[in-house]
Amino acid sequence: MDLFDFTDHEENAKPLAERMRANTLDDFIGQQHIVGENSLLRRAIKLDRLGSCIFWGPPGSGKTTLANVIALSTNGEFVKLNAVNSGVADVKKAVDTARENLKLYGKKTYLLLDECHRFNKTQSDSLLPAIEQGTIIFIGSTTENPYASMTPAIVSRCRVFEFKRLEQESIKSALLSALKNRHKGLGKYAVNADMAAIEHIARISGGDLRTAYNALELAVLTTPPQPVGSIHVTLTDAEQSIQRKALSYNEDTYYDFLSAFCKSLRGSDSNAALYYAMRLIEGGCDPMLVARRLVIHSSEDVGMADPNALNVATSAMVAFEHLGYPEGLIPLSNAIIYVCEAPKSYSVKNALLAAKEDARKVRDDNVPPYLKDNTFGDKQTKAQSNNYKFPHDYGGYVEQQYLPDSLKDKKYYIPTDNGFEKTVQQIRKEKGMQ
Repeated sequence: MDLFDFTDHEENAKPLAERMRANTLDDFIGQQHIVGENSLLRRAIKLDRLGSCIFWGPPGSGKTTLANVIALSTNGEFVKLNAVNSGVADVKKAVDTARENLKLYGKKTYLLLDECHRFNKTQSDSLLPAIEQGTIIFIGSTTENPYASMTPAIVSRCRVFEFKRLEQESIKSALLSALKNRHKGLGKYAVNADMAAIEHIARISGGDLRTAYNALELAVLTTPPQPVGSIHVTLTDAEQSIQRKALSYNEDTYYDFLSAFCKSLRGSDSNAALYYAMRLIEGGCDPMLVARRLVIHSSEDVGMADPNALNVATSAMVAFEHLGYPEGLIPLSNAIIYVCEAPKSYSVKNALLAAKEDARKVRDDNVPPYLKDNTFGDKQTKAQSNNYKFPHDYGGYVEQQYLPDSLKDKKYYIPTDNGFEKTVQQIRKEKGMQ
């Protein structure tokens, strides 16, 4: 046995998702808004001019794969760390090596940090000078919103690229390619997979290509070969490999049920909403999709008429995540009934749409001077800040202008006469608000 046999064994031991990982931009799947032709990131990678950045998106959307593509495309060094098991010492070692490579050989170092949101402030501070000085080019990978979960000093020095869940067709195409690929995929098994099985895995994976690859590989490796030697993967095999049964209705009916569920929530019919929710779930729909729609409607259709509806819906979604099926259906049903029976108001959605339109079209950046941040302001700014009226000095409310001059008379949120919004109107009246 020679050295190459060991290499082949090691490669074959890797999961399908790892073996099928793209090595070039041309092989990269999805995220065309980021790596499409003539995109900023694609040009930067091809020209080896990439600056520090953060890849943010759901699991299996290609963040680590794109980082590996960059590693293979660049002439620099590439260091990979994981924030879960790497500390300040690991960062310092990587930075010191990068500084030496830059000084002695003029070579850039790319530092990929997986799960970068797990870095605490001390760890982040150890990395910050190297990013500022250009000693390393930082590439962070995270499933969490970096603006909320990471040190602002790091985020402000990086360009954030948001990854989306992969489209079902993209995953389906990737699975079919894996079945044909003899070198890295499953081509050597002579698999005959029913299209219904491939489509089921692609749909149920929820935009996560890693999950889809794992399910396909499990289905192939656990299905006994036929007498002729080939492996036939059926829909039943796919259901078992991804632990979710196929929908018992077609795609059109699925969207009809989902629409009926949403409109029943809006229409305050808890009987209908419960039925359509259970019909979706029992038919094979992910219960978390129902939970997410419920959270949205708790603000869109109930909103300030009963602000507690959002708390109930969000709690039910979190409860289902922790309890799972079927116990999680109890708090989910509780929330469905609550949102249905709550008074309704569309005022929050109307306020959102109106404010968003002005934010896009008016774009008035002239913040009233007494509202400006005077921490680093000049003498004039600091003097004007003294005109700010601190509401708590006036019993909790004092009239003063907050919007820019061009928008000062705008009213985005207009409370209705429903539910808690009656109380909002009364509070406003007592304050003397218009």
